[in-house]
Amino acid sequence: MGKKITLSVIKADVGGYVGHTNVHPELLEIAREKLSDHPLLIDSYVAHVGDDIDLIMTHDTGRNNGEVHQLAWDIFLECTEAAKKLKLYGAGQDLLGDAFSGNIKGLGPGIAEMEVEERKSEPVIVFMADKTEPGAWNLPLYKMFADPFNTIGLVIDPKMHNGFDFEVRDLIENRKITFSTPEEIYDMLVFIGAPGHYCIKRIFHRDTKEIAAVSSTQRLNLMAGRYVGKDDPVCIVRCQSGYPAVGEALEPFTYPHLVAGWMRGSHNGPLMPVNMENARPTRFDGPPRVVALGFQLAEGKLVGPQDFFGDTAFDEARKQANRVADYMRRMGPFEPNRLPLDEMEYTSMPQVSEKLKDRFIDLNKGKK
Repeated sequence: MGKKITLSVIKADVGGYVGHTNVHPELLEIAREKLSDHPLLIDSYVAHVGDDIDLIMTHDTGRNNGEVHQLAWDIFLECTEAAKKLKLYGAGQDLLGDAFSGNIKGLGPGIAEMEVEERKSEPVIVFMADKTEPGAWNLPLYKMFADPFNTIGLVIDPKMHNGFDFEVRDLIENRKITFSTPEEIYDMLVFIGAPGHYCIKRIFHRDTKEIAAVSSTQRLNLMAGRYVGKDDPVCIVRCQSGYPAVGEALEPFTYPHLVAGWMRGSHNGPLMPVNMENARPTRFDGPPRVVALGFQLAEGKLVGPQDFFGDTAFDEARKQANRVADYMRRMGPFEPNRLPLDEMEYTSMPQVSEKLKDRFIDLNKGKK
């Protein structure tokens, strides 16, 4: 057995510049300084998408390491203080706790971690999204690891032909189930087709049992009990040699599928693939954005990144996303542009319902 390397991606929105559109350069510089040459880490990279700071870190201390999580938490706290001085919008909005308690889970920031024994070549892609929720990864991950029309390796690569196991989380009931593909695809689609309720957390290689992909599944509203911003998830995908090729992992994003989020976290909109430079969601605070950074892991060092969605091959996806955004916006406050009522629990909907409850007339009363 070789040395195990842990890749941790931890993100938070600690203040938007201006509004919800971007991260102020001062906050990014604070994060870079705090991570640079830190003794806990092998390597690090600070990224951003929209108003989220994404800390990409490698180390050899395993998943759920308290010291690594503490480091990320402290960085987000310091960035929050800087955000307050700059009067950035929503300073510290993703930080739901007052004190760190050994694990960052449940405190607001999104987290995806995987521990791997590096192969001869270990390419990985870190996907980062803004103005959407964890279920946004369901369709792309399904296409990468279970759809032969997207990933031809499932048909012609002997190392992939037996398929993958999908760990699916029930975010409402806090439980999980594992589906084996391809034989349980139909059963799995019943659940992952409802991305607001069920999310793909991890994917494993059927033959080797090695981790293939992992996503953040934190739902801020469920943790806070109120609307504090959208979850803006992250996802890590291993590529090549028994896993989807880099091009197969990127292919699902040529279709800007509809995801929940956008303005005030209460609308459906197309997920637009962009490079980091264009990850500034401005139109109706969107449309939702996704960035893909590719790295080669080399003894834990992050060689890269390649900012994949800067490729002109994704120009048509961006054009289509803009056309879909035009279409959806014409519906204004009507569904399906606005989310359904059960997704509006943490907006003004409960207060309006409470205010008007005595004005509703029960049509069943007095019926014979």
